Amino acid sequence: MITPAFELTQDPDFLTIKIRVPYARASEFDIYFEGEDFKFYAKPYFLRQLTLPGRIVEDGREKASYNADEGTFTIQLPKENPGQYFEGLDMLTSLLAPKKSRSAKPLVEEMAASAELSEDNEEEFDWEVEQIPYEESTPPLQHPYGFGNLRSGVFQRLQDELSDVIDIKDPDQTPAEERRRKRLAAEAAKFEPDHYLADFFEDEAIKHLLKYKPWWIDAHKKMTALQGESHQEHDSPAFVVFSEEEREQMRKFTNKSYLLDKRSRHHVYLGLIDILLAYCYEICVNEGDKNVESSWNIRKLSATLCWLEVSFSSIHDVLVSFGRRVLCYPLYRHFELVTRAFNDTVMILQLGKAAVLKCLLDIHKIFMESDPAYILNDLFITDYCIWIQKVKSKKLAALCESLQKTMLSKSHMGLELEELEAAAVLVQEEEKALKAAGTVSKQQLLCSESETSDSEESSSTSSSETEGSDSDEQESSTSEDGEINSFQGTLQEERTAPLIDCNGLRQGTNTSAVEVGDGKSKVSLQSMTPGKLVEELEMQIHSAMRLSEQPEGLATAGCISQEQEENPVP
Repeated sequence: MITPAFELTQDPDFLTIKIRVPYARASEFDIYFEGEDFKFYAKPYFLRQLTLPGRIVEDGREKASYNADEGTFTIQLPKENPGQYFEGLDMLTSLLAPKKSRSAKPLVEEMAASAELSEDNEEEFDWEVEQIPYEESTPPLQHPYGFGNLRSGVFQRLQDELSDVIDIKDPDQTPAEERRRKRLAAEAAKFEPDHYLADFFEDEAIKHLLKYKPWWIDAHKKMTALQGESHQEHDSPAFVVFSEEEREQMRKFTNKSYLLDKRSRHHVYLGLIDILLAYCYEICVNEGDKNVESSWNIRKLSATLCWLEVSFSSIHDVLVSFGRRVLCYPLYRHFELVTRAFNDTVMILQLGKAAVLKCLLDIHKIFMESDPAYILNDLFITDYCIWIQKVKSKKLAALCESLQKTMLSKSHMGLELEELEAAAVLVQEEEKALKAAGTVSKQQLLCSESETSDSEESSSTSSSETEGSDSDEQESSTSEDGEINSFQGTLQEERTAPLIDCNGLRQGTNTSAVEVGDGKSKVSLQSMTPGKLVEELEMQIHSAMRLSEQPEGLATAGCISQEQEENPVP
């Protein structure tokens, strides 16, 4: 027989059961309900028995319909007490549980041996060989672990295969206190101040992750908005919806009961908080997406899963353990992520056991898809998924209230975070001051260099100007000296050599041009007429006589005038 997929909903007057039976014969089906029991059969599907959280009655208002396209039966059953709220309709595993026996008879009885089983029918033994029947020894649980501390000896047989799942070596031989001591030492050795400070100062990625809103935030807002509208007790199914895959997971679980003493129940509740904190961190940093590191994140951040921790004495111990591991192991190590996971866990617990179950089912799926981590489902998660469906809502609300009142700060981590941050801030301020001083000195150096270059340029400019003026003066003096010397040379030549022959040409020289005036303009003798040439020479002689201070000039002038008188020019 096949257990069909089904779901239950309710309104104030009716309980509605929707059963999916594809390819079943709609003409052949049986429905039975009475009080808290419900049964359904449609070959080959059989819903053997649902134990309902409230009573239903057959009074003629019941209805049943079949949708051939979808292959679903929809059955409406009237409530015995209209307006009663049936709690836990999403807890499918607990609904499939058989009704508890109300018989007063003992569960185990000793039956009298039948007369047929007498000594005559026993097998013959070889009396010469002593035979001892094999008895499987079950050693006591010296150092238990797992859900409710109900397991032991698992890792003794599978130590090599499961060494990557947990951090503790040989947990079957390690007492709880020694596990705790080794865990604290491993966390202290793993803590890296540089990594923490890098995430503390460069927190842009952290701020982006903190903006992500998982599904429970919207559900919590809806619950808060509707809290004051009705005085009836509402559980999270009004705000939490299970997918078909999650319903299938619940149907596959084998229902069972757990006999836990007070101490074990205490550890189970604290372990639940520890696992939920790690799960909330994983959802936040990956923004709801699953990857190959999801399984590692959850089990690494939970001391319950990674170190099989069973020595938690309070909720504060759980929070400190989770906070230390967040700051030591994952990629993002920021205290704000610890606070965010804490707040998310509070919201999940406030939504009720349906929200907790939905998270546990997701963890179960993540571990099932991870090869080494599947064993943690057998040790913890599967039992948590079954147990949470039977937990009273009042117990979960009390746990949530205690968690909400617990305070956690950086000083509780035992890693000197505040001192480390203060020292880093001082170093940062000193670096800023040194950088500012270096900038000022660099600017001063640049200014001094620019001033030096300016002074050098000005001095070079002034020197060049001085040299230019000197050169100009030298040139002007040279030109003046040249002019005077040229006149003096001309006079010397005129004193020592006859100037003009009878034809009006200069004698004793091959020069055909004479410098006139200031020495710049040249007059061609050949191009001039004799009369003009004489007049020009006369003017040059008179000017030379005025400049010359020697008395020979007068004699020279006299000779020239006498010569002109003796040889008049035609």
